[in-house]
Amino acid sequence: MVPFPRFLTGACAVASLLLVGGGVVVASPVTDSLPALRAVDHEGKGNAAAAKAWGVIAAADASALPDILAAMDGANPLAANWLRAAVDAVVAKAGGSAKLPVDSLVRFLGETKHDPRARRLAFDLVKGADPTRADTLLDGMVEDPSVELRRDAVAKVIARAEGLKTAGKKEEALAAYQKAFAASRNVEQIQTLATAIRDLGGTVDLTRHFGFLRNWQIVGPFDNTEGKGFAAVYPPEEKLDLSASLDGKEGKVSWQPVETGDEYGIVNVNLTYPPPAPPADAPPAEGPKEGLKGVIAYAVTEFVSAEDRPAEIRLGCKNAWKIWLNGTPVFEREEYHRGMEIDQYRMPVTLRKGPNTILVKICQDEQRRPWTTEWEFQLRVCDDVGTAILPPASPPTVAK
Repeated sequence: MVPFPRFLTGACAVASLLLVGGGVVVASPVTDSLPALRAVDHEGKGNAAAAKAWGVIAAADASALPDILAAMDGANPLAANWLRAAVDAVVAKAGGSAKLPVDSLVRFLGETKHDPRARRLAFDLVKGADPTRADTLLDGMVEDPSVELRRDAVAKVIARAEGLKTAGKKEEALAAYQKAFAASRNVEQIQTLATAIRDLGGTVDLTRHFGFLRNWQIVGPFDNTEGKGFAAVYPPEEKLDLSASLDGKEGKVSWQPVETGDEYGIVNVNLTYPPPAPPADAPPAEGPKEGLKGVIAYAVTEFVSAEDRPAEIRLGCKNAWKIWLNGTPVFEREEYHRGMEIDQYRMPVTLRKGPNTILVKICQDEQRRPWTTEWEFQLRVCDDVGTAILPPASPPTVAK
């Protein structure tokens, strides 16, 4: 029988697997040590074991890099940081990017099931070792499930489009810009591309590309003086009846249909519930027009999914808010006037096949400052990459 050493160091430690005796597969010290790094969690959980395991992994040969990167699949952020540090140590030990196993890293990169963080790191390692090969790889990544890799691939298409535009090849430039626009999932990149396409006479549908929901039913205002309305349970939270007359802050209120014309899907609740007109002899107001204060409104819409599937509800809102999907609370945030941006909040959900009800509670506080007048939100439904999920009757123009 061939004896098996209980602990291997140096070159032996880099092997992912060892064959012993009659072909029995035994894990290497690197493979054995990775679970300890993945077990690290908050409040120092697993740190002692991880520190010991990290020393083994950091001493590995560069050929172990794909195994270390694969351990990032499903790892929590703290564990991912330990693994990233181990990758850095292995690369430093190897003497830098020039000594890395590029072919193995490219194979790892091609397996899109791996964690986007690990694939991004693998790409950066390939780029450091062989910039030309990395640049070539980008040509096949315009629809990559990694948002970062897709962004870089789209940036390459944009650079090509700009070169064509400079050369006076307007139609070819427009086609390249449109290709980049269809593939992009980065907000700033999308907005830049929309401008470039329109400047060349092309058209874009930002609402459809992002998947913003434009049609809602809104009811309000309900009372939110002293902030008490955020926790209060008003009728729309108990039962949705769009024909009902409800008790509002100052009398009966009813649901009203609203369709926003904003291409970024912004629903301005102030347009539905404007403040009372000032007296005829009142002096002209300075600054932004004041809206209702200390109030709450509910907005509801129906979203049809072609199948049961995972998705994300992404919200932009500078007011306090709560969201329900099919009557189940999704998330909430009691914060006012922080600012609003696209995809400010991302909430993983599961859509069911057929109609899904999305209910949003939008709260306005009583602050009276120029920057506290807005009472609005924008909402879209997409996958985890940011690709819009559109109703079955309107299939997406670009596959994920």
